[in-house]
Amino acid sequence: MRILIIGANGFIGSNLTQRLLENTDWEIYGMDINTHYLNDYLHHDRFYFTEGDLCINNEWIEYHIKKCDIIIPLVAIAQPKLYVTDPLKVFELDFEQNLKIVRWAHRYKKRLIFPSTSEVYGMCTDESFNEGTSDFVYGPINKTRWIYACSKQLMDRVIFAYGRDYGLRYTCFRPFNWIGPRLDTIESARYGNSRVLTQLITQLLNGKPIQLVNGGHQKRTFTDIEDGLDALLQILTDEASSDKKVFNIGNPNNVCSIEELAEIVRQKYIEVSGKGTNEIPGVETVSEDEFYGSNTGYQDIIHRVPDINLARTKLSWNPSISIEESVKKAVEYFYTHSELPN
Repeated sequence: MRILIIGANGFIGSNLTQRLLENTDWEIYGMDINTHYLNDYLHHDRFYFTEGDLCINNEWIEYHIKKCDIIIPLVAIAQPKLYVTDPLKVFELDFEQNLKIVRWAHRYKKRLIFPSTSEVYGMCTDESFNEGTSDFVYGPINKTRWIYACSKQLMDRVIFAYGRDYGLRYTCFRPFNWIGPRLDTIESARYGNSRVLTQLITQLLNGKPIQLVNGGHQKRTFTDIEDGLDALLQILTDEASSDKKVFNIGNPNNVCSIEELAEIVRQKYIEVSGKGTNEIPGVETVSEDEFYGSNTGYQDIIHRVPDINLARTKLSWNPSISIEESVKKAVEYFYTHSELPN
């Protein structure tokens, strides 16, 4: 089996590459613009890596799509601050550049495993979000925060149409806040361009209070990367159960507010660092205008909880790792790899 992972150095890509090299005999072909998370695997005899850019290296990408059996394009901008500060960049990468991958996968009759997102549900009011029945609910045009969700849901629709009308073999998976080591870089978090967990950890590493946007009352579902990879491996190895399906991949047992997450981060940081409670900064509330900038088009989501019955029945998948364990692993990773004074 030959697997092409575009975005192999990213959070999901690097962890998936590691899992596949350690647990299968498959050949992995990877491309990314950086290698820092892959350095331990660059000389592996079944890993073939090329440093390149999805926006530029079209000839290499098309050739390897023809060569490989399964295509996994993981390149996307998934940082909320950039949704409001640079929405066109988000659309151009997340939709336009990935569209050519979908078309090549169809042209060369390859199987496509595509990362959707839990954000496609937007401000859906369902108690839990179902892949087949829940509506996508977005704000007005001036709320540019929704361009990421719109780009991803449009790609989902294109992939569905290729599968229904032209026989594309595909599976889409929707991660619900996967967390763990390598989630983002500390450098991106310094500029506010990371996802929420990395942002909270980095603020403590900087010796600054944790900032809760609008009080941190928004609720999210957090899923350990290892649980997520279990689902992906099942998708990869069982095409019969996963073909032409969309799966929510999240842990409904790990639902908490950002305020509650911040307290877990503080406690795990105390455990990992060995510092006393009084030595660790507390939390402070900031407005969305203070954090994202005024009039930037930010709009938040009150809750985001998945219905995972489809993944449970079709993939025999049941996430089991607690949010406390996941957060501790992430804190340990960033604490160990931080170049900041501890």
